[in-house]
Amino acid sequence: MEKFLRRNFAGYAFLAPWLVGFFLLAIGPIVASLYLSFTKYNIVRPPQWIGLDNYFYMFQFDDRFKKALEVTFTFVAISVPAKLVFALAVAMALDKGIRAIGWYRALFYLPSILGGSIAVAILWRQLFNYDGVVNSILRLFGGEGPYWLADPRYSLWTLIVLAVWQFGSPMLIFLAGLRAIPQELYEAAEIDAAGPVRKFVAITVPLLAPVIFFNLVLQMIEAFKSFSGAFIISGGSGAPLDSLLFFTVYLYEEAFSFLRMGYASALAWILLIIIAAFTAIAFWTSKYWVHYENERG
Repeated sequence: MEKFLRRNFAGYAFLAPWLVGFFLLAIGPIVASLYLSFTKYNIVRPPQWIGLDNYFYMFQFDDRFKKALEVTFTFVAISVPAKLVFALAVAMALDKGIRAIGWYRALFYLPSILGGSIAVAILWRQLFNYDGVVNSILRLFGGEGPYWLADPRYSLWTLIVLAVWQFGSPMLIFLAGLRAIPQELYEAAEIDAAGPVRKFVAITVPLLAPVIFFNLVLQMIEAFKSFSGAFIISGGSGAPLDSLLFFTVYLYEEAFSFLRMGYASALAWILLIIIAAFTAIAFWTSKYWVHYENERG
């Protein structure tokens, strides 16, 4: 024990604030939410134990729960790949050694800092209003934009564009990964007359696979937890016609609009299971396409 403490004391000392916060502030609410998910609880009255009724109702009778799953899965399936592709494209452009690259990195990273704020969500709503900036630009070219936020066919796409716009964080990670790829490999490929596409497929993608995997997992988790943009743009109800009913928005509505805290806790645990399942699938499939430099085989 003395040897263990001597070797690891510094690490645990730096982790101490997080560990104290986790065990004192996080463990309690997590356990409480698990208990409440098996109860009928509206804050005013004490929790009433009902067993698995919340979960049975959720999967058998709650159509809005199924709609929230549909909207959330659609958002994740489109926004995450689109963001990663766009971030990688920008990172590869910045990797060409352009001048003032530090300014470009800061400029492109700025949306990732501001994108989750309430102010940006309100600004986004104004941009895509029928009389907003987007439709005004279309009218300049003789076009007529739709009711982006009032039409269920287009409303979700406005949030997908907002998510892709927040590409700064994965872009910086991609850029660091690109800088770590030895240039000698590209030079050898040029000697063999390999073109840009061949170099990208045979060199960039395989050597960047660990970074792609890291960004994929992080962005997938963040996409499942998306809330503020959908809440502000839909007015907190998932409108129009529940086309913006993200799972987190539905959870918030059940908890704080209808005060069904027990049911909302059950929804929260379902979301946790969904995120854990998709993360586990990502880790399981990674052994087929992610390879690390220190692997022996």
